Amino acid sequence: MNNIPVLKLGIVAVSRDCFPMSLSANRRKAVVAEYTKKGLDIFECLTTVENEVHMRKALEEVNNAGCNALVVFLGNFGPETSETLLAKEFNGPVMFVAAAEEAGDKLLDDRGDAYCGMLNASYNLKLRNIKAYIPEYPVGTAKEVADMIEEFVPIAKSVIGIENLKIISFGPRPQDFLACNAPIKQLYNLGVEIEENSELDLFAAFNDHKDDPRIPEVMKSMEAELGDGNKMPGILPKLAQYELTLLDWAKQHKGSREFVVFANKCWPSFQTQFGFVPCYVNSRLTAMGIPVSCEVDIYGALSEYIGTVVSDDVVTLLDINNSVPADMYNEEIKGRFDYTHKDTFMGFHCGNTAASKLSFCEMKNQKIMARALEPDQEPNITRGTLEGDIIPGKITFFRLQSTADAELTAYVAEGEVLPVATRSFGAIGVFAIPEMGRFYRHVLIEKNYPHHGAVAFGHFGKILFEIFKYLGVEELGFNQPKSMLYKTENPFGA
Repeated sequence: MNNIPVLKLGIVAVSRDCFPMSLSANRRKAVVAEYTKKGLDIFECLTTVENEVHMRKALEEVNNAGCNALVVFLGNFGPETSETLLAKEFNGPVMFVAAAEEAGDKLLDDRGDAYCGMLNASYNLKLRNIKAYIPEYPVGTAKEVADMIEEFVPIAKSVIGIENLKIISFGPRPQDFLACNAPIKQLYNLGVEIEENSELDLFAAFNDHKDDPRIPEVMKSMEAELGDGNKMPGILPKLAQYELTLLDWAKQHKGSREFVVFANKCWPSFQTQFGFVPCYVNSRLTAMGIPVSCEVDIYGALSEYIGTVVSDDVVTLLDINNSVPADMYNEEIKGRFDYTHKDTFMGFHCGNTAASKLSFCEMKNQKIMARALEPDQEPNITRGTLEGDIIPGKITFFRLQSTADAELTAYVAEGEVLPVATRSFGAIGVFAIPEMGRFYRHVLIEKNYPHHGAVAFGHFGKILFEIFKYLGVEELGFNQPKSMLYKTENPFGA
């Protein structure tokens, strides 16, 4: 993954002037020692901040060290003004965490009161409108604080990535896909830049890559990846040409940004003009760490990027697509897995999921598009999808979204892909999320989310939840347990 931030983390201890500065400094040293035991790097700022002069000195030290994320460590009560100004003036994500008391026989001369200081720190951060990550329980021993810092790493990387991201889009959303249309105002609020282009711009760039000398090399890479699944080799030259078009566009249009993703139109005129469907190429770029969302889904692309940074792995974007037939549930799921029928559904897209996340894969044509564009004939312009069942295992389904009135919302739900054959087409899997039926009704439908959801391969709900809070999402949906009613849920039962 070469499209995600490299983190340089720093830690600064703070100390209130009526407490021994050495207490905070020594506790900082203990945290750094525990953190480095994990094989992780952190820059230890040797200036302990007691006042605003110290704050400026510490700020200079972490900046000179190239830090792009900061841990403000309350080794004792801490100076609420200086510590929050440090967070304000530091140009990057900041975490606040505090030291627990070590032992009962140290509560006279070595009591730090950081438990109390964290309250004042949080109050001052709010007064100054400063964003900071504060863990669920932000007071701990050196080892516990080191664990909390490790959890901050993907949060910090995501924030840095978002603030240095450009989303490049091509074309308007297809007709009747208004669900993927959302105001871009919140992108700017998050620090994301967007470049919106016409499909004609993409078509012209594609034609400029005809006979590109790199095409054979890309084709070889595709052939190696597809293996026995290379069922339509005749389409590979065009797909290779298209892949080079997107990669060159990304390189040439990053501008001032470090990272880039795409949100591209992929039907219906795409097939008739380009002569293929782009799904397989989209999957390959996503595997490179450059997500390409379908159907010009801008917030889908942003969600995929966040998932890429958090998981440091390939993600995908799927339709929350169809119910699992009752006979299939009864034969293959009931009694084998602890899920009700309503907990299950099928996630699908035409063929944009990377080969590494499919149990098997084949180059196919897009069945739905072929019905309309080339019925009753050998597939031609609808070739280019990568089809197969999605690998079983843990997943996190999530999305960051702007509402129609430009409010930022998000949802996160953990579940799994079941080892059940889908019996269908496309890149597809049988998904199970606890209490999915209720989540579907009272979050996805009730809060007007579109049909696309980002999928990270693993359980990352805790980190994603904290990222969305950091970004300012006030209404965060999740799959609530039975004991926890949604606001609109009928308490008398379905």
